[in-house]
Amino acid sequence: MDLEAAKKLLESGGDEKFKTIIDSLPHRFMEPLIMKGIKVDLIQPGRLLCSFTVSSRLTNSANTLHGGVTASLVDIIGSAAVYTAGCPVTGVSVEINVSYMDAAYVGDEVEIDARTLRVGKSIAVVSVELRKKKTGKIIAQGRHTKYLVVPSKM
Repeated sequence: MDLEAAKKLLESGGDEKFKTIIDSLPHRFMEPLIMKGIKVDLIQPGRLLCSFTVSSRLTNSANTLHGGVTASLVDIIGSAAVYTAGCPVTGVSVEINVSYMDAAYVGDEVEIDARTLRVGKSIAVVSVELRKKKTGKIIAQGRHTKYLVVPSKM
């Protein structure tokens, strides 16, 4: 194992030609990058059903939906589901876990089903499932726990 090579790869930040582009990206560019193309198909108290078509900007080197994008969708769509449950704030993440079960490819239509499991005074828990719209096959299942900032009584 070449530890120095691994260190160099991690610290390089990618190809030199992209460094200027990366440094010029606006603050909070990730949400619009990931959320572009999301369509809300159903909204109910405590539940959101969304869909999108996988585009190449969301893929990894294997040309499948990137795991980081999937985790970000669990975070963002899960937080929105908490808001639909009547919570005035979406809080901050305490824990996010994602189990990856299948791949999605460019052009695949993906459905995201986010359901709140519990919204208490200080904690909310939401389940988020990504599946292929055509077959219903599960791509990933996530669970997101949020701390809901409790207003001070002072």
